[in-house]
Amino acid sequence: MVSVDTERYPEATANPVKRTAEEPVSTFSIDVDTASYANVRRFLNDGERPPTDAVRVEELINYFDYGYQRPTTRQRPFATSVSVVPSPWSQDREILHIGLQGYELPTSEQPPLNLVFLIDTSGSMESPDRLPLARKAMNVLIDQLGPEDRVAMVAYAGSAGAVLAPTDGRQKLMMRCALTALSAGGSTAGGEGLALAYDLAQQNFDPKAINRVILMTDGDFNVGLSDPARMEDFVAEKRRSGVYLSVYGFGRGNYNDQMMQTLAQNGNGTAAYIDTLAEARRLFLRDLPAAMFPIAQDVKIQVEFNPAQVSEYRLIGYETRLLNREDFNNDQVDAGEVGSGASVTALYEITPAGARGSVDPLRYQTEPRPQGQGQELAYIKVRHQPPGGGTSELMTRPVTRRDRAASLASAPESTRWALAVAAFGQKLRGDPWVSDRFGWDEIEALAQGARGRDPDGDRAEFVTLVQSAADAHVRPQGH
Repeated sequence: MVSVDTERYPEATANPVKRTAEEPVSTFSIDVDTASYANVRRFLNDGERPPTDAVRVEELINYFDYGYQRPTTRQRPFATSVSVVPSPWSQDREILHIGLQGYELPTSEQPPLNLVFLIDTSGSMESPDRLPLARKAMNVLIDQLGPEDRVAMVAYAGSAGAVLAPTDGRQKLMMRCALTALSAGGSTAGGEGLALAYDLAQQNFDPKAINRVILMTDGDFNVGLSDPARMEDFVAEKRRSGVYLSVYGFGRGNYNDQMMQTLAQNGNGTAAYIDTLAEARRLFLRDLPAAMFPIAQDVKIQVEFNPAQVSEYRLIGYETRLLNREDFNNDQVDAGEVGSGASVTALYEITPAGARGSVDPLRYQTEPRPQGQGQELAYIKVRHQPPGGGTSELMTRPVTRRDRAASLASAPESTRWALAVAAFGQKLRGDPWVSDRFGWDEIEALAQGARGRDPDGDRAEFVTLVQSAADAHVRPQGH
C-alpha cells in the first residue's frame, strides 16, 4: 500500500455553532463537486479511513440525486425544496434541509462542445489507476461527442505540447489514436501545460459553444508554475476569457487535492475524482450535461435566521466555500457554477428558541424582538448569474412552520437520505457535533430506511461504505 503522507488536502476546520442574536446571516457559494466522495470511497475500499481534510461533507451529500421538484422554465433556472426535521444525532436540535434543483436543458438546446483535453503524462501518472484509467475516461467522453463538437489535446510532462489539433466529433478514431500514443514519463510541468491549453482554447474560441479545458491529472505539479496561490490567480484571470476549467483527479499516494480544488473553484468548473471506470461512466455518460452545460454561474446562497425562532445554527460542510455577507450582492465576487439538471443540497443544524443551546448568551446584550415575520424560522436568498456572466438575479423563500415535519420518520425520503450522508461525513471527520450514541449502526439504519428507488445502485453502494467505515483501519494522517 502506498503511503498517503504526500497527499495534500485543503485544511478546513468544521464550521462552528453561531448564535443567531449575534450573527443571524450565513452566506456561502454553492458546490456541486463530487471529488471528495469518490476519494473517500477509494480509501474505504482499501480498508482505511480517509484523512480528515479529505472529507468535505457537502461533496458527499451532493454526490446523490434527491429527486427534487424540477423547474419548468429556463428563465427561472432553480426550484427550491425545504424541510425542517428533528436532528437524528443531537437532542433538541433540528435540521434545515435546503435543496436547489437546476433546470435541465433539452438536448436540442445544448450548445456544441469546444474542448481541450489537458493530459498529465508525467512519470507519476504511469500506474494503472492514472493515465491508463484517464484514457478510458476520455474515451467514454469521446463516445458522447456529436458532429458539431470539437476536441483538441495537450499533453505535458517535462514540457508541454499539442498532440491533437481541434478535431470535430466525427473523427473519433483520430482522437482515440492520439490517446493511445500517450505514455507517462518525466517531471510535471503542469503550469506550462495549463497555459498552452488555455492558449489553444482561446485561439479556437467559439462564442456559440461551451469552451472548456478538461484537465486529467494527479495534481502533482512540480515544475514551473506550481504554487497554488499563483495558479489561483492565473486560472481566475483566464476564466474571464470565457474558457472554463474542469478538473478530474486520479491516483493515490501523491494525489494533490488542494491543487485540484484551487483550479476548479477559480476556473468556473467542477472537480471530480475518478477511482474506477464506473465513476468515469457516471461522470461522462449519465451526468455529462451537468458537467458540461452550465445553466447558471456565481450561484450564492444566503440564509437569515430569525432569533425569535432559532437561537443557534451551524452550517454542515461548505467550509471552503464560505463568503462574507457583503459578497452576496457583489456580482464581482466569484462563486460556484451549476450545470444542466444538477442539484445542490445544504443542511443547517439549528437550535429552536427555548431549547438548551451550545453557547452561553451574552450578559450585556438584549435579545432582539421579532418584527413582522415572527413565525418564520429563516429567509433563504439565492443569487445567480447567467452563463458567461451578467447582472445577477435574486430568488427568495421564507422557511415557515409549514416546512416542519413532526418526526424524522415523517420527513421526506430525500431529507432522511441527506441526513444519513451528512452523519457519515461528520463521523469520518470526527466532528464533535454528532453524538457518540449515533454510531455507524444508526447511520446505516437511517440510510437503509431512505434508500427508495435506486436504479443505478448509488445508495446501495453507500450503505456498504458505511459498513466499511465501521471496520476501517485508522492510519496516522498527513496533509
